[in-house]
Amino acid sequence: MEAAVIVTADATVEAQKQHLIDPEICIRCNTCEETCPSDAITHDARNYVVDAAKCNACMACIGPCPTGAIDNWRIVARGAAHGVDAQLGWDVLPPDDAPATAPAVAATAGAVPAVAREPRGPGATVPPASAAHPQVNLHSPRAPARAIVAGNFRITAADAASDTRHIVLDFGATPFPVLEGQSIGIVPPGVDADGRAHVARRYSVSSPRDGERAGYNNVAITVKRVTADHGGRPAHGHCSNYLCDLAKGDAVDVIGPFGDTFLMPDDPAANLVMICTGTGSAPMRAMTERRRRLAHGEGAGRLMLFFGARSAAELPYFGPLTRLPRTFIDVNLAFSRTPGEPKRYVQDRMRERAVDLAALLADPRTHVYVCGLAGMEEGVLAALADAVRAAGRDWDEAWDSLRASGRLHFETY
Repeated sequence: MEAAVIVTADATVEAQKQHLIDPEICIRCNTCEETCPSDAITHDARNYVVDAAKCNACMACIGPCPTGAIDNWRIVARGAAHGVDAQLGWDVLPPDDAPATAPAVAATAGAVPAVAREPRGPGATVPPASAAHPQVNLHSPRAPARAIVAGNFRITAADAASDTRHIVLDFGATPFPVLEGQSIGIVPPGVDADGRAHVARRYSVSSPRDGERAGYNNVAITVKRVTADHGGRPAHGHCSNYLCDLAKGDAVDVIGPFGDTFLMPDDPAANLVMICTGTGSAPMRAMTERRRRLAHGEGAGRLMLFFGARSAAELPYFGPLTRLPRTFIDVNLAFSRTPGEPKRYVQDRMRERAVDLAALLADPRTHVYVCGLAGMEEGVLAALADAVRAAGRDWDEAWDSLRASGRLHFETY
């Protein structure tokens, strides 16, 4: 928290620069709370907030935020910072001006230096060098884009416990440009138990930049109907159930797009290693489809996919995925609940392919993408490290290089 002085007509008052999160733009992805090294960020069922007493302005949370909601600041009198309880009740940020008792900001005095720290997250905070420039925050909760459902298709087996949908949204004449790896926010209609409008929920785009149907202004998302939390306890996902129940022709309010780092390289010679579980397959499908639509002859980069689910029946896109030629994409599936067989996770399959994986990781044209539950991060990183070390290379150096060059990206939840 930087210190400053506020000059008024009557006195000079010590002030501080307070870090706040914009509740209108925030899509509750939890990236900031996971990244914060001082545990200054917390949340309730509605808002993510910053505790001024803990925040040291290290800036670690700024880069990973997909929407920019995290990058907001206010000058307040020392000792009069907006409290956590107050922030939890906000629908909008307070006005962007100084307190009435101290309207003018003078020179900084006795500033507390920011702590130079890397984010704790395991991936890069910069995009690939060759990635196209993304458009972000074109449509806000106050002025969302209106899309029409062009299709809603179940992409897990009819008898599977997991009801996962491929939903196509058509924007008509409304501009909504997206790149592979970006996400959108869905604003469900109605109000919550407190009478306030529902907050948006974020979903990765599963179609390439030229649309689910090439040349059309539409996007696809992959949505799992939430009926239980990650611990298996009954839970009702309001937005996921709303989306899964949509019919063709229904209207949907959409905000975004979001994301400026988890992007696909535009270099056709780039190799893509994609590691995902469940609906984390959405950006991988977008990247794969983008590459499939481009000419992929001699000189094209390799595609290697590690995809995990409880069973084949619960694996989204299982049928279309298995029909892709091996010469186009190297598919490695892992199932953790197949009757009569041992549990296998994506990191197990990665270790089985360690030699091939290490060869790809040694190539500066290789980009690694990981998407799925946050619990997979540790196992995936360990498998990558083991592959690199088995090939006689230093993992710390390789990891630093991948992150610094925007070639290792995590999108977990």
